[in-house]
Amino acid sequence: MNGPAIHVEFPPELHLFVPQARRTGATRVAVDGVSTLGHVVESLGVPLTEVGALLVDHRPVPPAHIPAAGESVTVRAVERPQRVPGAPLRFLLDVHLGTLARRLRLLGVDTAYESTDIGDPALAARSAAEQRVMLSRDRGLLRRRELWAGAFVYSTRPDDQLRDVLERFQPELRPWTRCTACNGLLRRAAKEEVADQLEHGTRRTYDVFAQCTACGRAYWKGAHHEQLEAIVERALAEFGS
Repeated sequence: MNGPAIHVEFPPELHLFVPQARRTGATRVAVDGVSTLGHVVESLGVPLTEVGALLVDHRPVPPAHIPAAGESVTVRAVERPQRVPGAPLRFLLDVHLGTLARRLRLLGVDTAYESTDIGDPALAARSAAEQRVMLSRDRGLLRRRELWAGAFVYSTRPDDQLRDVLERFQPELRPWTRCTACNGLLRRAAKEEVADQLEHGTRRTYDVFAQCTACGRAYWKGAHHEQLEAIVERALAEFGS
């Protein structure tokens, strides 16, 4: 490789994003004197949402830094727990993370979710408009500049996805307070108020109900409650305040 270049080194936490050849030691990368360091890092496959400090010759620099020939760059992974400034912590999930969305809502975390593919520009715009952290496994989406904030979801398994998000952001957990279908807040409801949603056996067996204040959906401790309760108990045991 001819021309001016820098040397970039990634930590093991970010090796998922870079080619095998760039995972050991520092890798030589050509620079043009115009592109920012943030652009260079993303061109190597790492979304800036996953980057913490950027060090040039051991001194911190912003992503807007223009790298000069010969510089040595150390990329660090984002620190955990990650603090998101500004609005109360809330999330936006793309179409592929429906199970994670329902589990976050089960724990009382404000979680918006698009059940259809509305496209990256619309998702990024909603993230910015509502100041929501975009959670996705789509690296291209996480590189969009208009995002308010974002994070890569590392696993494909819902249990691991949930634990990763809770460990990274440590949101306040308020189980059983949100509708898992629409994210609305729940309130206690009398049986008569939700009777039109109940099968005869349910009306006869259960007396305690909740109802979503947004979509009207009724909730009770039905057949799947033990499974949901186990998810809640595990989360509270590890991440509850």
